[in-house]
Amino acid sequence: MTTPTESTVLTALRAVRDPDQGQDIVSLGLVKELHVHDAEVSFTLAFAGQSPATKAALHSSASKAASQVPGVSRVSVKMGSAAGAGRPQAPPAQGHAHGQPGAPPAADFIPEVKHTIAVSSGKGGVGKSTVAVNLALALKQSGAEVGLVDVDVYGPDVPLMMGARGKPGMFENKIIPVEAHGIKIMSIGLLVAEREALVWRGPMIHSAVQQFLRDVNWGPLDYLVFDMPPGTGDAQLSLSQVVPLSGVVMVTTPQDVALLDVRKALGMFRKLNVPILGIVENMSYFIAPDTGRRYGIFGEGGGQRVADEFGVPLLGQIPLEMETREGGDAGVPITVGRPDSAQAQAFRKIAAAAVARVDAVAALKLPSIG
Repeated sequence: MTTPTESTVLTALRAVRDPDQGQDIVSLGLVKELHVHDAEVSFTLAFAGQSPATKAALHSSASKAASQVPGVSRVSVKMGSAAGAGRPQAPPAQGHAHGQPGAPPAADFIPEVKHTIAVSSGKGGVGKSTVAVNLALALKQSGAEVGLVDVDVYGPDVPLMMGARGKPGMFENKIIPVEAHGIKIMSIGLLVAEREALVWRGPMIHSAVQQFLRDVNWGPLDYLVFDMPPGTGDAQLSLSQVVPLSGVVMVTTPQDVALLDVRKALGMFRKLNVPILGIVENMSYFIAPDTGRRYGIFGEGGGQRVADEFGVPLLGQIPLEMETREGGDAGVPITVGRPDSAQAQAFRKIAAAAVARVDAVAALKLPSIG
């Protein structure tokens, strides 16, 4: 059996060319930290100024090229930055109204956007993307111009849930977002293959989000909604510093394990001085279609308890039922597919309450983080 070496791997990687610069990734110095142990290969792509689409394409091509080297059984390709190759790197100090003093405001990236709303959660699996998608659509149905950014690069579900098709275009060096149901959409899921796994470090996510703001032609928008990744890790902190948030909507389910995690996320946003617009309790209850009886499958009252604890409103409760899930899987969210349903009405109520909260906190001048 052939044993791979660093030399054979580098030879294979020389076939991968940066489409913008016209040179291979080895000559450009993008390949760092190359290690070959038995049949396993690992390396970092230390990007500089490439676009998110180019980074994703090069990551995929480099993984494929290395995996085709005789004797290689496993390939791990991380995405980093030229400044951070070989050592841990803190997120850049690009900030916004809640970011670090002296940094350029991220609002300069999107000067035609009036308000920005993040939809976040303490843990995955609570329906955060479903809430983000239907919140954006409910805002659109109220007459607002709306965009939706899928920041959850590890689980970019927005394109599927919105039925978004095709690749973003380019015009005058700006990315043209894909449109679906009247919403402008940007997601890493529109740039990579559906089954392509991304192994990104925090600084790379930070850079991608900046480009989703700075390099996308959003045009005039009343609201730009962000589907944030769950949790409170380094990536979440970095994203919160990049995005000029008018406020955050926190999504939870009623059970204690979800409430435990959402408290941590709420505490993080408070430390970042990001206004908390309120709590959405998803999967609040189930109405049996045959008897009409209401069941609290995941418990009851959890959303209200955590809202009271943090002194923020409970924006609404979303029942657990099949049509919301089916609409998301089909790319026709419940607010579009069944606008007269109780679920769609609940999302419109949440949107109205969130807008009222945005207006209420807009006059607050919050201190910067030192």
